[in-house]
Amino acid sequence: MKIDESNQSLKACKASPKNGRSIAVTGKGGTGKTMLATLMIKVLAESGNGKILAIDADSAVSLPYTLGMRVGKTVSDIRREIIEVPAVKRRIADQHIRTVMTSILGTGKGFDLLIMGRPEEPGCFCAVNELLRYGIDTLIQDYNITIIDGEAGPEQLSRRVLKSIDTLLVVADMSARSLQTANTIVKVARGRGNLKVERTGLIINRFRGKRSAVKKITQEMGLEILGYIPEDGNVNDYDALGKPLLEVPTESPSLKAVRRVLKQIM
Repeated sequence: MKIDESNQSLKACKASPKNGRSIAVTGKGGTGKTMLATLMIKVLAESGNGKILAIDADSAVSLPYTLGMRVGKTVSDIRREIIEVPAVKRRIADQHIRTVMTSILGTGKGFDLLIMGRPEEPGCFCAVNELLRYGIDTLIQDYNITIIDGEAGPEQLSRRVLKSIDTLLVVADMSARSLQTANTIVKVARGRGNLKVERTGLIINRFRGKRSAVKKITQEMGLEILGYIPEDGNVNDYDALGKPLLEVPTESPSLKAVRRVLKQIM
């Protein structure tokens, strides 16, 4: 596939029909979205639900640490090399972009990991950006389920990762500010024509108290709650010690809750 500064070469690229499911996680910083993404990956990988792809689409790059993996080459590294290094541009032009994406995947226990890295720098590199996104679109065809740990809003998902998401999970805690932020994120996701979302729902993290109080607030906002994750001492301890969340005990309350969430949305 030749790379040029126009979109002509990209117009001829047609992605394969979508076979797998995609689940993206977003929410206000600190609400536990990376925790949720990690535990979903753990549950799916251990249950043998086919090939799992994890994508860290947050520029903070937190998912590798909660998965107990090292940060390797990122999509943004590839993008920079294509733009700045002529030899790399020529090498990539002579191979399929899916091969390039596959070469930077990290391998975990029962899943693969793709790291997006830093967001685009100033400048117009539309052909390169579209090429990379096409590479991701074709890559996920090899997987049954893709879990995406996104940034605080859904804009990056459509600009840097995918144009369509089967399920968008917005994470919030019990605070009114967090719920208000979640409501704003959902409105943005529903109102953006360039991001197609089949289903959007709310996940209440660190839940305590009565569900009726939270339901009343969310119903007024028009939000669907897809699950509650209780305060979990195991998760808190692992976070404090910097231990991978993939290692939390099987019977942890948060894992039980995540299993219920996946059962509902799958």
